[in-house]
Amino acid sequence: MGKYLNLIIGLVIVGLGLLAYGTLFTVDEREQAIVMQFGEPKRVISDPGLAWKLPIIQDVQYYEKRVLNLDPPAENILLSDQKRLIVDVFARYKITDPLLFFQTVRTEGVARQRLGGIVNGSLREVLGNETLSSVLSEERTRILQSIVQSVDNETRRFGIVLVDVRIRRGDLPDETRESVFDRMRSEREREAAEFRAQGFEQSERIRSAADREAIVIAAEAKRQSEILRGQGEGLRTEILNNAYGQDQDFFNFYRSMQAYSAALDSESTYMVLSPDSEFFSFFDAIGGDLPRAAPSQ
Repeated sequence: MGKYLNLIIGLVIVGLGLLAYGTLFTVDEREQAIVMQFGEPKRVISDPGLAWKLPIIQDVQYYEKRVLNLDPPAENILLSDQKRLIVDVFARYKITDPLLFFQTVRTEGVARQRLGGIVNGSLREVLGNETLSSVLSEERTRILQSIVQSVDNETRRFGIVLVDVRIRRGDLPDETRESVFDRMRSEREREAAEFRAQGFEQSERIRSAADREAIVIAAEAKRQSEILRGQGEGLRTEILNNAYGQDQDFFNFYRSMQAYSAALDSESTYMVLSPDSEFFSFFDAIGGDLPRAAPSQ
């Protein structure tokens, strides 16, 4: 009797275990789940932890709660300036409404295919209205924002929120790369020549202004020097007049000495004068009184 009782208890424990295994399940913090009954969604579980379901007739469909990556194939796009650009992008998205996601795309594989087509379609639509120079310039941020907004409007009907879109790289096809490089080189050379011409014009303007200012400064300096020279000559004449008035004999003697010094050059002076000329009056007056008359110069 005891043996049968133990067997029955064991069978009950096993049955309870199987019932618990078929009824209870866990939802990881990185996941969200939908309880399905015969293929129809019955309940959405977004909070992590232990949950329950009806055994046998119900099962669980799990979806990622984390941000997912999308890497669609590179797209060959014709820009508005008739230049072709091979654009390689990647996107990040998140499943925010698992019930809507299940009802529209069901699996993440199908969602990636649909999302890849939407991203490439938005690329063609947005970049088709842009030029190559704008794509390669600081306007790239504005273009990416337009792509994100366009894709996000399409993906919300799948229960998906687009987090970000980034252009990994944009390459020119081989047949247009050289022509674009030549055009860019010509544009840079034109800008360099324009800058050099502007610099030369500015240097000539500065040089002309400096020359004109130098002429003005030199003229002003000459005018000031002539004024100072005239004032000096006037002061010199005044001093000489005052000196002549104080001692006429000494003044006559001083002027004669200056005349002798200027006229009697030891290297090239030849004079034919009478010994009793007035020019030599001070030579004859040595030892006597100085004459009153000054020699002429």
